[in-house]
Amino acid sequence: MKSDRRAPVAIIGAGFSGTMVAAHLARRGLASVIIEASDRAGQGTAFSTGDPAHLLNIPAGNMSAWPERPADFAERHGDPRGFAQRRHFGAYLRSILDEALATGKVELLNRRATGAERDGPAWRIQLDGGDLIVADALVLATGNQPPAALAFAAEADERLVANPWGPRASSAIRDAAERHLDIMILGAGLTMIDVVLSLDSAGHQGRMLALSRRGLLPRSHQAHEPAPLEWKEIPAGSARNLLHWLRKRSGAVGWRAAVDSIRPHSQRLWQSLGADQQRLFLRHARPWWDVHRHRIAPEVAAKLAGLIASGRLQVAAGRIAGVRPADDGLEVQVRKRGQDQASAESFGYLFNCTGPLGEIGRTADPLIRSLLDEGLARPDHLGIGLSVDDASRAGERLWALGALTKGRYWEIIAVPDIRDQAALVAQDIATELGQ
Repeated sequence: MKSDRRAPVAIIGAGFSGTMVAAHLARRGLASVIIEASDRAGQGTAFSTGDPAHLLNIPAGNMSAWPERPADFAERHGDPRGFAQRRHFGAYLRSILDEALATGKVELLNRRATGAERDGPAWRIQLDGGDLIVADALVLATGNQPPAALAFAAEADERLVANPWGPRASSAIRDAAERHLDIMILGAGLTMIDVVLSLDSAGHQGRMLALSRRGLLPRSHQAHEPAPLEWKEIPAGSARNLLHWLRKRSGAVGWRAAVDSIRPHSQRLWQSLGADQQRLFLRHARPWWDVHRHRIAPEVAAKLAGLIASGRLQVAAGRIAGVRPADDGLEVQVRKRGQDQASAESFGYLFNCTGPLGEIGRTADPLIRSLLDEGLARPDHLGIGLSVDDASRAGERLWALGALTKGRYWEIIAVPDIRDQAALVAQDIATELGQ
């Protein structure tokens, strides 16, 4: 039987963002319902892994979920300078969600939100099966969206793992490990590293080729002397001037210290660039920024170095010129940088690790799709997320968090950023609803 239910706040997504908004609201005595389609409530995609090889990319001392208790996670999980297993952080988040559920102020629905429409000042959220939630406020905390479909997806068929975080990926990794199949990974960033580590943990002994346009690997964290800066010392307003300055400063204090020194100012700096300069940054500088800013644990870097030295992992710059099915796998036409012609190579599977969807207008999420189609939310000026204001409002009584707000904030995908955003959004919701 279909039914309508009421809730002061409806939160779409039960990863880090959604969990923390609900927890902050519960502390304020404001009830919410979290709608989550997967079985990863309280963890989300990034922290639901059970593989011990998957480590945090940030030291434990910076990973507290609570802005006012910066040592909260480290006190539970050891050395604040160490890189804890991501599954431990997932358990930490789940404990926060469980505590919020125990207050009676948070309800968790294992359902999929398929659409939303306005109902006067409130929202009517459609769920799979036809039920409705009527809420005074709507929060979008859906996290990163799966990669965009590849042009040759139809030719690759079942040997293409389109979403490296989906159930298909786990079965492909098991099969590849059991039969020691050669693997191709499109992309050389953090997601590629997770796939490589999972293959290695599963006992895979085949060859792995990671191919990206530039062949850049994320750099490693290393101890360094901090070199903090005041805002007035940073050249704002020009991406080109900023990069020239950053190179010069890297020579003086080291690139890790130089990059980290602008970290507290990154959102203000991003907004100072303006749309044209932001597009210039995305087009030319983003790959270099990503590998230096989003670093990996030293243990992970050492593991990758060993795999590369042994020949089991190759990281190359280039592109795929074509794909066709072959016996028990795929034949991929690979054109590496410096080659005049593509060469045919055979692989058991091809993993799409090109990164999250980068164009919100192509989203397949039914709720976000409905909001965009009905004009209840709109893409940001870069088209990479939703347009939001300084309070992360995407519309009337509509808030967005995390990756959906990258166009405005840019640096808004790591825990230290999102925890502050979640607290501010909960405060704004409470103010809006008169709590």
